[in-house]
Amino acid sequence: MKRLLFTFMLMSLALGFYSCSDQVEETYRVNTPVYMTYGELRSAFNVKSAEVIHQPGKIYFKDDYIFVNEYQKGIHVVNNADPSNPEIVSFIEIPGNVDMAIKGDKLYADSYIDLLTIDISDMNNITEVDRDTSVFPYIIPEYEIGMLGGIDQSKGIVTGYQMTEKTEPLGDQQYNYVTFPRWESGFFNLDAAKYSGVGASGTGTGGSMARFTVYDNYLYAIDNASLHLFDVSNNSNPEFSKKITISWQIETLFPYNEMLFIGSQSGMFIYSLQNPANPQFISEFTHATACDPVVVEGDYAYVTLRGGNLCGAIESSLEVIDISNLEFPELLETYPMKEPYGLGVDNQVLFVCDGDDGLKVYNAEDPYAIDDNMIAHYADIDAFDVIPLGDVLLMIGEDGLYQYDYSNPEDIKRLSYLPVYGDR
Repeated sequence: MKRLLFTFMLMSLALGFYSCSDQVEETYRVNTPVYMTYGELRSAFNVKSAEVIHQPGKIYFKDDYIFVNEYQKGIHVVNNADPSNPEIVSFIEIPGNVDMAIKGDKLYADSYIDLLTIDISDMNNITEVDRDTSVFPYIIPEYEIGMLGGIDQSKGIVTGYQMTEKTEPLGDQQYNYVTFPRWESGFFNLDAAKYSGVGASGTGTGGSMARFTVYDNYLYAIDNASLHLFDVSNNSNPEFSKKITISWQIETLFPYNEMLFIGSQSGMFIYSLQNPANPQFISEFTHATACDPVVVEGDYAYVTLRGGNLCGAIESSLEVIDISNLEFPELLETYPMKEPYGLGVDNQVLFVCDGDDGLKVYNAEDPYAIDDNMIAHYADIDAFDVIPLGDVLLMIGEDGLYQYDYSNPEDIKRLSYLPVYGDR
């Protein structure tokens, strides 16, 4: 018995020495949040003199001006009275800005979790006239490697990260990470004046990657899963109306003929806007999981599916969907693409931004033979999104803002180019 007790004591001592001197540890790279306080965020609006474009995002057109998003920084204002000679005239500093839309002389822009209303009636005196606070989901910037440190929303908005290292005993990690929905551009609508019945002085024109759009007296904005409605009948003072749950991973908005087409990574949702204050679900068209903007003209919806990325799909394609019966949308044809992003259509001329494979222009009169009717291919640019304006095409890409005259689709001419000067 004594021998057994002695043996047990020796084993206990051995284990004790091991736990004290041979403890296994791991070192982690941690993205420690850097914050902007809410006070700093809500006093940061500023209008500066013209700046060069560094990281372009979405574009919007109203009257003779182009508004170019500087991703999460603000908006460049471009005088485009002469499309062959556009001029950047000012920069609106808006931290966290990705999307925008315009009604009358008021520009609506996101600023992280806030909605700003900006008076642009005098382009020489642009002012913030209203701010709706905490109306959008709390967001964080993307991070590529390492783990995410704890987020403390009471400290403000996360604007970036400091990479630090943390060493701790194996198995003692107490990380409970939550990645908040990301409000991005990624993140446009076609010519609202042309297709929604709103006069040209009423709203502006965006592209296919929009998460903001104005229809009638409502501003619609989407987050990752919901449609937010703001009553803008008094365009100087938006009033939050309601939030409608749509689906997970919704990405883009496109109004057309009293309908709202919502692109998601799983499909296309169609809502009626006959009562703009209360959009009603009509139908859903499902497709393989992929990033998915949509544009519409006549009886056809055109959808690009971008694969080979976090959106899920392996292959990339352009899909043509028959929407002559809105309750039962039907896939007509699929065309292979390389890396498609935004697209636009005007009078059966289809523009597709195929990433680093450039801008592709098609005659879409025959939906079953689009790939046989390519009009032009600008392969030397990295194309992101387009806005067709009747005769002039606006195209934003990784390297700048391009404009083309397509009044004669068989003889498209480049009018101008504003370059991008790389990351700040």
